[in-house]
Amino acid sequence: MNMPFYVSPEQLMKDRADFARKGIARGRSVVVLSCNDGILFATENPSRALHKISEIYDRIAFAAVGKYNEFENLRVAGVRYADLRGYSYCRLDVTARGLANAYAQTLGTVFTTESKPLEVELAVAEVGFTPDDDQIYRLSYDGSVADEQGHVVMGGQADALGTRLAEGWQAGLTLSEAIRLATRTLGAVGGDGLLEPGSERNLTPDGLEVALLERARPRRAFRRLQGEALLG
Repeated sequence: MNMPFYVSPEQLMKDRADFARKGIARGRSVVVLSCNDGILFATENPSRALHKISEIYDRIAFAAVGKYNEFENLRVAGVRYADLRGYSYCRLDVTARGLANAYAQTLGTVFTTESKPLEVELAVAEVGFTPDDDQIYRLSYDGSVADEQGHVVMGGQADALGTRLAEGWQAGLTLSEAIRLATRTLGAVGGDGLLEPGSERNLTPDGLEVALLERARPRRAFRRLQGEALLG
């Protein structure tokens, strides 16, 4: 009788994590940052049909990097979760924290029980009526959750771009300042890796996907920014 091939649990988890990280790193980065007008999402995405940034509920939005079919399934599941909870209880009971916890359970279960982890990284954000009330959560492929303060970068050269973004971010940015900072951060990645400060690529509106959770709206805060709105 042939003996089954043995792999230690530690090695198995490491292999799954390496596999997921490599898949996520191939995706173009997503930038999320808080500003006076709300929470801004930005990424390089020339497609006008396959979105990486989407509305989930009244004041909650979702961004993802990785395999499109996998994070699209998660987005749909999040919309269903939010609609069911809002209908069964109250619209105010639908929160980014509750949605992040639901996503964390799904990601963690798949990572530990399935043969292949989900090659995705998610950001779930809820805009508050003041900047101090904004909530931004980052979820990794293994179900771990990080409560981010003010800004986050996912995918690609996330660590280096996160440092670049942190250097330029400050509380109280206007919308136009936030758009310029997000665009400059995304343009800091070139074909050979991270570019030197001052040599960032000039990204055009046609190659960007940008959306805002607008603070002043009482409901349905999500709106996409296109064309001249990105040139301010």
